[in-house]
Amino acid sequence: MTIPFDIKQIQTQFPALQHSDDAPRAVYLDSAATAQKPAIVIDTLRHYYSGYNANVHRGSHSLTTNATFAFEQARTTIQKFIGAASPKEIIWTRGATEALNLIAQTYARNHLQAGDEILVSEMEHHANIVPWQMVAEQTGAKVVKIPMHQNCTLNIDAYQRLLSNKTKIVAIAHITNVTGTRNPIESMIAAAHHYGAVVVVDGAQGIAHEQVDVHALDADFYVFSGHKIYAPAGIGVLYGKQALLEAMPPWHGGGKMVEKVSFSGTDYAGLPSKFEAGTPNVAGSLALAAAIEWLQSIDRQGAEQHIADLRQQALDGIKDIEGLRIIGLQAHASLFSFVVDGVHHQDIATLLDQQHIALRAGHHCAHPMLDALGLTGTLRVSLALYNDQQDVARFITALHKACDLL
Repeated sequence: MTIPFDIKQIQTQFPALQHSDDAPRAVYLDSAATAQKPAIVIDTLRHYYSGYNANVHRGSHSLTTNATFAFEQARTTIQKFIGAASPKEIIWTRGATEALNLIAQTYARNHLQAGDEILVSEMEHHANIVPWQMVAEQTGAKVVKIPMHQNCTLNIDAYQRLLSNKTKIVAIAHITNVTGTRNPIESMIAAAHHYGAVVVVDGAQGIAHEQVDVHALDADFYVFSGHKIYAPAGIGVLYGKQALLEAMPPWHGGGKMVEKVSFSGTDYAGLPSKFEAGTPNVAGSLALAAAIEWLQSIDRQGAEQHIADLRQQALDGIKDIEGLRIIGLQAHASLFSFVVDGVHHQDIATLLDQQHIALRAGHHCAHPMLDALGLTGTLRVSLALYNDQQDVARFITALHKACDLL
């Protein structure tokens, strides 16, 4: 059952946001980096470790039976949440970064050859650039940049011109982490498929703010991290079309990913086990499923409207600060980045931190994008459904004070 969005009720579910009367509550505006966790996620971790902690897919006792059942039910929760055809298409990883490296080293490394091209957007997080550079060095393929406009939207005309029979992989973010740009992944996927290219979507930012249907998208791979969608760090998901995953060799070797091991040879397990060597993050998987079930119980449209209203409140409150520039402002986003001319971003962040305002300052793991903009860093405000008008008002006051001091 979906519960109508109620900010007061939501806030009570986040222990990290509670505070004593003698200590000011920190204003957390860095949710694009990692989201705070609702009590149900924390309780899920505690319940697993205190109630039925055991390894999965091995052992003959009831603890491992119960743990295995819950572990695979969590996988099914993810499958249904993103519209995958089968639980076999859901691979547990440590996060989006590991998922992207897995794709690069198992799919790409075995399919690329000299002269092939990997198209990568200029706005990507380093996690969706460096693995492709590494595999290009290993295979002789070439990483080709999809440029962006100065308004921080992707140059789709350039993308269409770059696509060719040499294009084997297209790597794009669903939503970018610096400006919140929402790329037109639907049309980009269709265009890439016209040339027979495989599309890898980094959904780390998108999954928290949109309902994703990988089947409708026709994405070949879609990856995301749990910690940005209210789950713990150290757990993530790689979705891949079953036919692609079945044709890919394993990446890590060890227990669980095998059927039979001998010194004359090893028979690998089928999906999804062949990509999940060793003891998995069982607790993290269960907590990610709990986070998703919790999110699905909330009025997500109401939550996103709440976030949009807060962002507008913030923009209205800081627009008169001398020298302040919003970088690549997007019409629909949960975040925005800005600079103040003549002032280093880290100096402002330090003064804000002293006033209990937590936001991100720096290059945001997006050097190519900032280089294209002629910037060394920005300040980024990223909002989540647990923020409220008081948070934004405190941020506005603190930023005005910080800028007056510099």
